[in-house]
Amino acid sequence: MPEPTKKDETENESAPPPPEQTTPQEGGNEKGKVWSLGEGAPEESEKRDDSQRSTLFVEKPQSGTVSVGGNITFIAKVEAKDLLRKPNVKWFKGKWMDLASKAGKHLQLKESFERHTKIHTFEMHIIKAKENYAGNYRCEVSYKDKFDSCSFDLEVTESSQAAQSIDIRSAFKRSGEGQEDAGELDFSGLLKRREVKQQEEEPEVDVWDLLKNANPSEYEKIAFQYGITDLRGMLKRLKRMRREVKKSAAFAKGLDPAYQVDKGGKVRFMVELADPTVELKWYKNGQEIRPSAKYIFEHKGNQRILFINNCSMTDDARYYVTAGDEKCSTELFVRDPPILVTKGLEDTNTYVGERVELSCEVSEDDANVKWFRNGVELTNDPKSRYRIKVEGKKHTLIIEEAAKNDTATYSVMTTGGQSEAKLAVDLRPLKISLALEDQTVRLGQEIHLKCEISENVEGKWYKNGQLIEASDRVKLYHKGRIHRFVIPVSAVDDEGEYMFVPDAYDINIPCKVHIVDPPKLHLDGLGENNTVTVVAGSKLRLEIPITGEPTPKVVWSRGDKGITDSGRIRAETYPDSSCLVIDTAEREDSGPFRITLKNEAGEDTALINIKVVDVPDPPQAPNVTEVGEDWCIMTWEPPANDGGSPILGYFIERKKKQSSRWMRLNFELCKETTFEPKKMIEGVAYEVRVFAVNAIGMSKPSMPSKSFVPLAVTSPPTLLAVDGVTDTSVTMKWRPPDQIGAAGLDGYVVEYCFEGTDEWIVANPELTDKTKFTINGLPTGSKILVRVKAVNAAGESEPRYHPQPILVKEVIEPPKIRLPRHLKQTYTRRVGETVNLVIPFQGRPRAKVSWQKNGSPIDKNEINIRNTENDTIIFIRKAERGHSGEYDMTVEVENLVDKATIDIQIVDRPGPPEIVTIEDVWGENVNLSWKPPKDDGNAAITGYTIQKADKKSMEWFTVIEHYHRTSATINELIIGNEYYFRVFAENMCGLSEDATMTKESALIAKDGKVYKYPVYDDFDFSERPLFTQPLVNTFAIAGYNATLNCSVRGNPKPKITWMKNKVLIMNDPRYRMFSNQGVCTLEIRKPSPYDGGTYSCRAVNELGEAEVDCKLEVKVIPQ
Repeated sequence: MPEPTKKDETENESAPPPPEQTTPQEGGNEKGKVWSLGEGAPEESEKRDDSQRSTLFVEKPQSGTVSVGGNITFIAKVEAKDLLRKPNVKWFKGKWMDLASKAGKHLQLKESFERHTKIHTFEMHIIKAKENYAGNYRCEVSYKDKFDSCSFDLEVTESSQAAQSIDIRSAFKRSGEGQEDAGELDFSGLLKRREVKQQEEEPEVDVWDLLKNANPSEYEKIAFQYGITDLRGMLKRLKRMRREVKKSAAFAKGLDPAYQVDKGGKVRFMVELADPTVELKWYKNGQEIRPSAKYIFEHKGNQRILFINNCSMTDDARYYVTAGDEKCSTELFVRDPPILVTKGLEDTNTYVGERVELSCEVSEDDANVKWFRNGVELTNDPKSRYRIKVEGKKHTLIIEEAAKNDTATYSVMTTGGQSEAKLAVDLRPLKISLALEDQTVRLGQEIHLKCEISENVEGKWYKNGQLIEASDRVKLYHKGRIHRFVIPVSAVDDEGEYMFVPDAYDINIPCKVHIVDPPKLHLDGLGENNTVTVVAGSKLRLEIPITGEPTPKVVWSRGDKGITDSGRIRAETYPDSSCLVIDTAEREDSGPFRITLKNEAGEDTALINIKVVDVPDPPQAPNVTEVGEDWCIMTWEPPANDGGSPILGYFIERKKKQSSRWMRLNFELCKETTFEPKKMIEGVAYEVRVFAVNAIGMSKPSMPSKSFVPLAVTSPPTLLAVDGVTDTSVTMKWRPPDQIGAAGLDGYVVEYCFEGTDEWIVANPELTDKTKFTINGLPTGSKILVRVKAVNAAGESEPRYHPQPILVKEVIEPPKIRLPRHLKQTYTRRVGETVNLVIPFQGRPRAKVSWQKNGSPIDKNEINIRNTENDTIIFIRKAERGHSGEYDMTVEVENLVDKATIDIQIVDRPGPPEIVTIEDVWGENVNLSWKPPKDDGNAAITGYTIQKADKKSMEWFTVIEHYHRTSATINELIIGNEYYFRVFAENMCGLSEDATMTKESALIAKDGKVYKYPVYDDFDFSERPLFTQPLVNTFAIAGYNATLNCSVRGNPKPKITWMKNKVLIMNDPRYRMFSNQGVCTLEIRKPSPYDGGTYSCRAVNELGEAEVDCKLEVKVIPQ
């Protein structure tokens, strides 16, 4: 079988017992689960480095012993003085099994906290311990980055009633057939932690007895010693062997649970049958076994025997025998014979660096042999210093170059023996073959130190007592016995005393290195031609690195004049540099400065040009050359003085003219002298300014530009259409642009071109502000294309083209009067007001318009009539009541006629009422009556106003206003006074100019007989709703508000509702409803053809209801 890998060895070495299987409880057939170690990977806490652990325990759990069935408690205490919260504590068995998941009947975990002592106490209680509870346990506590761990052992001893020693094979019980673990063995009940007892050597060593009594950590060692190459597989198989023994009807005696035989040996399986006539078959791993030289069958009475000769590792398997429907199974384990050490290791002495070989011989070729150094196993890892060589029975451990720390005890172990030897590695006496020599090196040259010693050992280099490490600059070489120290480019700091010290030897090899160097100026950091630029007004501190050994003397000069170490311009000298200092730079400081170095090794000099620069002057005020809707184009000239540094670019700012807040427009320098500001507000005045920028900084701002206003051309005119055509002219009309903008609208340009040409002719040299224009002088029968442009301060808009060519030829258009909506009802005006009615009409050519009033011609001295091609105007400068009547309008085009009638009503204030009579006086009351006025002012009387006056003062006071009846009772008069009364009539124009006064006065008597009031029945004013003015069918123009009116009376006041097509109108923002003194109005906002239909007004009170209807037609004007 193959050797286990290092990983397998590690896992096997620390493997705890496999998980505990269920065991029968005393006095019954029930089985209870017990907890034990499970298989898995080690906990992460085991991987923590010991350096991370800190002491958290104030009391650690201690190892203990308990008898089977007894109880035991382990206690751990943690101090909480420095902890902000409770620490995390875990209990483990072995390395990986967390006992928190096993808490239950046999295991309880408790914790408590003592506030006075600030101690956390953690307890683990084991109840009714079993033998398989024995083993190694661990308690871990952690808090943030702190960690502590403690291991302890539990030993479970047998009680006095313990049975005789356990036969290992009798413990092999196979698990139930058909389950996941079928065919495997349970060995966990036998692997208990016990002390290893010294036993006398016996001819036959039973490895299962050794495993039973051994510590789990020694399993792999025992397996290796006795040739068990698959310990984990063996334990797994033994674990599956545990099963409950049942009494068999076919077998009087069955197979043992397991058998063991040495490789090459012979094994005997025997069963005894209850019925010898039953057919019996033998199987190996499910395959039936046939008789052969290897497999021999024997029958002795009821006994059936199977012999297996010359056993090999392939015979290590599961066997079972069947008798009828029953079977009996067992496991066969084949063990390799032990490997003996025939020639042991020998003690060896050697020197450092020598090759060392430790050899031994074993009894078998290519046997599995393990090497150890001070008890630690050595592997044949390619990265290891140790190499293991196998030549048949000879095994050799090779160390190519022995080191002093290789001194140790080395041992070799086989399955049947071991051998050990001591290796001693000493140093050879050291001799200096070539010593280091003192050197004088020119600065920048190579420093090369070399020495040779008698031994090939490492060493260290020192400079002035300080250890030198290898780096990119310092190269350390070691080849055999020669050591070299190399610095390719020497520096001043490299001067000093050097020393080489071999490792492990108490000697050193010294030398001295001296560095020499002529003076030199290092001007690499300066600009072209050694030019240094400084900003005017700032301080210049020019530091020039210098080198030279010994330190050179520095002299600064300007022209023939030397520079001292004081003043505004001064020189400062340091060991490795010299500084030229100018406290406040001025433009006059520009020019060459000379620096000279001298020492005994030579001289160096250089000219340094100082250039004093400043920010540029501000540019001139920029010019705005072009503006748009939200943009403009601005230009400017570069500043006259760039401050001694080229202009890098410009920053631009803008502000509203009325504001003081400037806003930066570009955050990256503008390289050009033009810029286009954007995102301005149309119609707002702006100013712009410019900053010049050079390498020094930004100039002051330029003067602001002249203010400008961003303006945009309008959108094209809309609804361009032909209004009229004659034989020599075309009249066009259009609507204003949809978007005019802040620049407004100055007028329109009308252009035309003849069909088939591209030459557009301006029809109006001067702008027209009207939306209608006639193009005259056109040849009859020609076709023209027409376009119109809107013009404002920003320029001309995009043109609006007429979609079709227009034929210049007069077309007969039948007359049609377009009577305005408000003239379709009675047109009412007051006396003295102006009447100015415009009635448009259609008709071509030369429509003839005529007017008549009440069937008679109109007197043009009283009424002015003015006719145009498209409309007629009737004008009355000062209307009189005689102007009222029906006016008939007729439009004739050749033999075609259209007529319309307009009803004009001129109204005036009414005359006073007729006779006012005092009907009765009683108590404080006076009853008056009167007759309506003869002249109602050509309008209905809407009410009366009654006033009273005391006869003594004759001052009039209004008693009742807007009174509708012709009799009234005046109350609350003062007893003893005498009163006159007068009445004014009122219509839509107001009160009558005069009032009618009572001829007699009414005396309110102080004394007299008591007036006996007559008894009158209360007048019943209740009335069901009645519409006094119905709704009228109406035409409306789409896009213009329309109103529907009617009047209603009723008592109690009726509730008014409106309906469209018998559907109630509610909460619709397109409709507004009014009701004032019985007049009901429905306003339809900007109707569309959809709003046409039948509208109803319904009035309802408790006495009944009334309803009126009308039709509304909405017409759309063609575009």
